[in-house]
Amino acid sequence: MKNIRTTRIPCFRRWNRKGWSVFASLHRRVTIGVLSVGMSILLLATQGASAQNADTAAVLRTMRIDEVGITGSQSSPTRNALSQTPLFDRKAQAAAPLQTMEAALRLAPSVDIRERGGRGAQADISIRGGSFDQTMVLLNGIDFTDARTGHQSHALPVDLDCISSVELVDGLPGVGAYAGAVNIRTAPLRPTYLRFEGAGGQHGYAYANLSGAVTAKRFSVLGAASYRRSDGYRHNTDFDNTNAFVRATYDAVRAGFFDFQAGWQRRSFGSNGFYAAYNPDQWERTSTALASLRWLKTAGRFAFGASASYRKNLDRYDWTRGEAMNRHATDNVGVRAWGDAKWAGGVTSLGGDYTFNHIYSTNLGEPLAVTHGDYTRAKARHTGNLWLRHAVAWRQIDAAASAGVSLTPYGQSALWSLSAGWRPAEGVHLSAGASQSMRLPTFTDLYYTSPAQINNLDLVPEHAVTYCLGVDYRKRCWNVSLQTYYRAGRDIIDWVWREELGDKWHSEQSSRLDTFGAELSAGYAVERGFLRRLTASYGYTTTDRRTDAITQSAMDFLRHKASLSAEVHFLRRFTLALTASVYDRNGSYTDYPVPGDPSVKTVRDYEPYFLLDGRLAWEKGVCRLYVDAQNITDTRYCDLGGLPLPGAWVTGGVTLTFGR
Repeated sequence: MKNIRTTRIPCFRRWNRKGWSVFASLHRRVTIGVLSVGMSILLLATQGASAQNADTAAVLRTMRIDEVGITGSQSSPTRNALSQTPLFDRKAQAAAPLQTMEAALRLAPSVDIRERGGRGAQADISIRGGSFDQTMVLLNGIDFTDARTGHQSHALPVDLDCISSVELVDGLPGVGAYAGAVNIRTAPLRPTYLRFEGAGGQHGYAYANLSGAVTAKRFSVLGAASYRRSDGYRHNTDFDNTNAFVRATYDAVRAGFFDFQAGWQRRSFGSNGFYAAYNPDQWERTSTALASLRWLKTAGRFAFGASASYRKNLDRYDWTRGEAMNRHATDNVGVRAWGDAKWAGGVTSLGGDYTFNHIYSTNLGEPLAVTHGDYTRAKARHTGNLWLRHAVAWRQIDAAASAGVSLTPYGQSALWSLSAGWRPAEGVHLSAGASQSMRLPTFTDLYYTSPAQINNLDLVPEHAVTYCLGVDYRKRCWNVSLQTYYRAGRDIIDWVWREELGDKWHSEQSSRLDTFGAELSAGYAVERGFLRRLTASYGYTTTDRRTDAITQSAMDFLRHKASLSAEVHFLRRFTLALTASVYDRNGSYTDYPVPGDPSVKTVRDYEPYFLLDGRLAWEKGVCRLYVDAQNITDTRYCDLGGLPLPGAWVTGGVTLTFGR
């Protein structure tokens, strides 16, 4: 009998008649992800539960069943997103020299980050040759885009340690995402933990962050608060930022799944040349409060969902620091509802959304009969979308189509999208799609007037049709991706120089703009050894503008962008991460070499530049020490209108993480 070899077979001694009972029997953590295109469920038995593979518009769902921790996701149907391109992944880039979301997105080939100051003091996000006003910004799938100006859209009260990933949602038809949408997803580092980070360095830089999470059965809450400041790297570039954010989820057995998030942010910064390059004494302060609640419920083959959101933004701008010139108060309210039905022919979705935008201002909107505090003008508008979507998956093929209508103050517009994918071999995915998109003029486009600018109340929405082709390969530790796109745009809004109007900029839309681009990225990643991660990417963009007008920003796109990142581990506890990037921007700008004197000026072309950043870190137990060096080569460069950005900047910090 001693020579008889036996095999242990799992045996179920008790049946709970629950949908999750089989998982409880495994005594392992199980990750459940939802892929919206393939309509498939991914089950991964892992020791550390995570939701990194969740759909980009997913809601984090955490629950503990006996000894099994399950982290899954429930997707919220959109108007049919063609593709989801990863821009940042916290787990993969944990060792990288990144301290702000702007620094993280700067390396992505799809995104153009144009900073006006250091450490994310003020920056614009553009996608694939578009402008900052043509980018929709989502936080956990909720649209928080600001209706006054795209300058404020990504000013969200979330620090990098709470951001699990950022994705580009391409091909989102209807109002808002003319060039695409950036979705920022938050998630706890661990189910239950407490984390502190403190840092300091050159130019009076200081940063403190306290964050943590608690998970108990069907309830989970993530909270964070931070403060960041600097004396500035040149005259009047000081800043201080304060963030506070909380996200709570609860899975009620009968009522459904609830997801709540709220945050508050306050920023103030010296704006040396930010909005008028010759004026070194500008200053700005903004504050943002936002909140949203989402509900999801599944009943057999049917699924229902609804969400409501609110964002308030206050802005004070001083032409001369200490003397208020413009004040704005913007309110953005959104609601959405949808339903899914699974049947033999696939999944059919029906839904709609509504958005209300309102602004009080000292110079934007229609004159008020009675002033509202400091505000003498106001304006409101209502927009909405209704859509029908169907998705189907058969063997290695998936396809989806949607159709609907956008309702705006400018009338009705049809919205549609088509997408298809094919997996001819293991690890290979081919995709293709087309979609219609549009964006409404912002309140700034319509009403902003200054001694050098003239507004235009006759503006109408921009429209575009975008075509995409892509191929992705993932196998073991390697990944390669090639994405191409062509966007045919019309009625493009920009500020155009008009001599006949007295040498002033005029807000108008007299042109069409066709944009073509290609993005290639490749990566290698392992969990052991000396070389842990190596990634490279390249992005190319070109346009064919059908007008001879002199414009302010439409032609200032990144023609070439390349980056290389490497991460090595040595001496057991040390990590060294380096990122190198090259940028070549199209277009020119007016340079004012004498501060405060607009009469002395020259026109210069944007010049290519090279940036090298690095981080050296040591980690043991709960403690991690690091030293960051940004712009190691001390490159002199600018992203916008000749505004010099920081040279070499060294900081150091410590993080303490307790929990499990």
